[in-house]
Amino acid sequence: MRFEGIHERAIARKGGVEKLNALLLKLPPATELEARTDDRYLSEITRCVFKAGFVWRVIENKWADFETAFHGFVPAYWQQVPPDVLEELARDVRIVRNMQKIRTVPENARMIVDAAREHGSFGAFLKQWPSDDQVGLLLWLKRHGSRLGGNSAQYFLRGVGWDGFILSNEVVAVLRHAELLDASPGSKKGLQQAQAAFNNWHQETGMPYSHLSRIVSCSVDS
Repeated sequence: MRFEGIHERAIARKGGVEKLNALLLKLPPATELEARTDDRYLSEITRCVFKAGFVWRVIENKWADFETAFHGFVPAYWQQVPPDVLEELARDVRIVRNMQKIRTVPENARMIVDAAREHGSFGAFLKQWPSDDQVGLLLWLKRHGSRLGGNSAQYFLRGVGWDGFILSNEVVAVLRHAELLDASPGSKKGLQQAQAAFNNWHQETGMPYSHLSRIVSCSVDS
């Protein structure tokens, strides 16, 4: 399936090229990935973990308090934090007191510290991973991190400016309608099928993966 037809439908649904383009995220230069400090990566990962299955607005409204409660998310501290600190956080009314999600912070901090030790920083690690192998990166994050399956890792990557797709309900619907996806979008096979479709569309159009993903989601009624 050529992307041209999808693009035309998105333009028609949004009322013209200019209105559609206004919805596309402006990608930061790749150098910003490396410039972002490791504590900001742990913060964004934690934000996505807490948003999963919860009302996003509540997490966003509380996020300044999360930053205070977690002392700025410094990975070197959180990778070896004492258990009693986590127990105190589970009673802290400033944050969402979900112990299972609180426990992800030291695990994801260790992931960041390990990658930074090898690559210089977590941002440098992300920068060197190509968008045509997003599946490999998603599987790496799921394997080495905590609660980074499903769409959480995809939203994390989008949030920090890494160029990739998000398998939203709308994107999955388009892929299925085009017979480009016949497996669960959360499975390795489903991710590989989605990657193949986006790789082909990227080669066809030269557009960033995040723009392709957004245009696909705009091409159908939500």
